[in-house]
Amino acid sequence: MKISGAQIIIETLIEQGCDTVFGYPGGSVLNIYDELYKKRDRIHHILTAHEQGAAHAADGYARVSGKVGVVIATSGPGATNLVTGIANAYLDSTPMVAITGNVDSTLLGKDSFQEVDTTGITMPITKHNYIVKDVTELADVVREAFMIAKSGRPGPVLIDVPKDVQKQFCEYAPVPVCRPKEQKEPDEKAVREAVKIIEESKQPYIYCGGGVVISGAGREVEQLAERIDAPIGFSMMGLSAVPSENRYNLGMTGMHGRFASIKSNAEADLIIAVGVRFSDRATGNKAKYTQKARVVHIDIDPAEINKNINSCHSINADVKKTLCALLNKLEKQHHPEWMQKVEDMRITETSHFHTDGRLHPKDIVEKVMEYTDGNVVIATDVGQHQMWASQYCRQRKPRRFLTSGGLGTMGFGMGAAIGGCIGAGGVRTVLFTGDGSFGMNLNELATAVSNELPLVVIIFNNGVLGMVRQWQTSFYEKHYSETTLNRKTDFVKIADAFGAKGFRASDINSLDDALKKAFSEKTPTVIDVMIDMNERVLPMIPPGASFDNIIIE
Repeated sequence: MKISGAQIIIETLIEQGCDTVFGYPGGSVLNIYDELYKKRDRIHHILTAHEQGAAHAADGYARVSGKVGVVIATSGPGATNLVTGIANAYLDSTPMVAITGNVDSTLLGKDSFQEVDTTGITMPITKHNYIVKDVTELADVVREAFMIAKSGRPGPVLIDVPKDVQKQFCEYAPVPVCRPKEQKEPDEKAVREAVKIIEESKQPYIYCGGGVVISGAGREVEQLAERIDAPIGFSMMGLSAVPSENRYNLGMTGMHGRFASIKSNAEADLIIAVGVRFSDRATGNKAKYTQKARVVHIDIDPAEINKNINSCHSINADVKKTLCALLNKLEKQHHPEWMQKVEDMRITETSHFHTDGRLHPKDIVEKVMEYTDGNVVIATDVGQHQMWASQYCRQRKPRRFLTSGGLGTMGFGMGAAIGGCIGAGGVRTVLFTGDGSFGMNLNELATAVSNELPLVVIIFNNGVLGMVRQWQTSFYEKHYSETTLNRKTDFVKIADAFGAKGFRASDINSLDDALKKAFSEKTPTVIDVMIDMNERVLPMIPPGASFDNIIIE
């Protein structure tokens, strides 16, 4: 059967199990959008307000659903508007396929209208990318893109398709869904050596990262903690892997982690690092980070082994398979003295919280959590609110916490919340954002309203760029250069203008009233929560420092 390149794209997406795509039309993808119109009973398209929002939505959709997220944009500015979203997916290991149109292949390189070198621009931020100049290769390229996106360490793949290729015809025959490549098995000898090191440890600490969420190995991490009697600390990307109520769960570690988690990390004699990249925000001073501890590093990506932190032993293999192999060999261990130390750290942590009558960010997050169940999707933007959400949100299910951990993208939240809500089947979704972050992509509120999504937006409104201001306070002699916004923006009126519901809260009672109303709505709501501009995220380990330099108050 001969069909056009545009038809091949849509048919192959459907063939590969894609039922939802995000995007924004334009001249170079009109043929693709014409086929989307014809196939709208088989594949659903979500029109966003901006291509960056579409990329973040595809990212959030992929993280929650476990499927490959798909985003479509036109050539030139449409493609360049995807770049931040693609880079975000790359650094957070999200499986995504981005499809961009381009000018006719005969016009490439001639500064044609809305022409850019999309593959050249995105080469450093994709696992692989293609420009397809032969329509007979198009179906197999789409299939290969899906396989690459979800194999090994997941990530984004881009396919650039000139407009004339979309119009050309060739034979097409459907094939079965392309399965990802079989995940790498752990080496038996390497597993035995890891068991020996773990059994020698007196104060083990499990450092759980995003790789655990991706591989679906949260239960195995819980079993490992039980087996070796060890606390679990998390990178921000790993937070949803293990339920918050698990007795070994200490919460996030790193620069703005929970006190008990950071201190346990610092006091451990063994760090079992599972699916983590040891970013600078997690380790601080690298020499001191491993001063007391040996490191066993487990990761699917060989590039991560010894990249940032040298390990005494490593296993380059699938996280879930490796943990299962370890559990088959490890004997039950008990570390009562170590666990009592950890419990003392928890008690110390609780003493750091003071109430002074003001609405503290901890109170805001915990009040919101009272209205959520275990199925809620939580998304964040980037900044102080992101850290507060990471510190105080209660996680019950994996793949339900969406945040920009690697790139730190302000404006990520609205798109991610939309995609996450759709990927979870339309469940209640909460977005924690700041007035700075929300201002970057609040246009996507139109997308949420148009699709009648049960989205609750919590704005931490302090009138400043809070995290940057916090650094200016601590390290730049309070030189508040361009971080006081002085904006007259009324987010309640903005919500109303977009067709959403808007509320304002300045104390715990007005917040509670607003949440009651928001969680009874089936459409988007925005709650503008006023907080003090001098609120800081604590604890804090200064950049390049260690636990010895921790700032508590």
